[in-house]
Amino acid sequence: MNESDNIFSPPVIELFTVLNEYCIFIEKASDYAKHDILEYLNRVLPLMYLKGTLVPAVEVEHPEANERYVTEEQWQDIFNMLRAKFDKEDIFYFIDPGSNNFDEEWDIYSLSEDLTDIYQDSKDFVLLYSKNLHAARENAIHEIAALFKSHWGHRISRSLIHIHYILYRSYIGSDNSYFD
Repeated sequence: MNESDNIFSPPVIELFTVLNEYCIFIEKASDYAKHDILEYLNRVLPLMYLKGTLVPAVEVEHPEANERYVTEEQWQDIFNMLRAKFDKEDIFYFIDPGSNNFDEEWDIYSLSEDLTDIYQDSKDFVLLYSKNLHAARENAIHEIAALFKSHWGHRISRSLIHIHYILYRSYIGSDNSYFD
């Protein structure tokens, strides 16, 4: 498979599709109830993570073609909307294995911040990949793969634990059993 094939490979097209759907949903999340948002995220985030692991390596010939699109104001608007939706359930505690916090103290995180960071990386990828330029697509794929490893992949994993807890807390630590 040559480099050009990687740009239009099924893993790239599938990642583009799922990240685009995530962005569309997040942009309209104010129209949904909190529970519906959490149910959607509980289904789409694992798919996004899986698709992120399958992105092929792409060498960039023209790094100057890389662009970022989401502004600080757009990021803040999405963050504020999500924070208002999640209210008291926005903040959660997590021992981050990457924080070098060897005494195992809990760090404080925001679900809204994690989801907005994921949105920013996703939206930047979708917009750059949508340009009808080979160099733009190379950069989009290269950047989203790097950001998956350093940024949004980890945020998905961390957020899913909190989302799972919110959705299924009545089962956690109880004697409710799936085998009844």
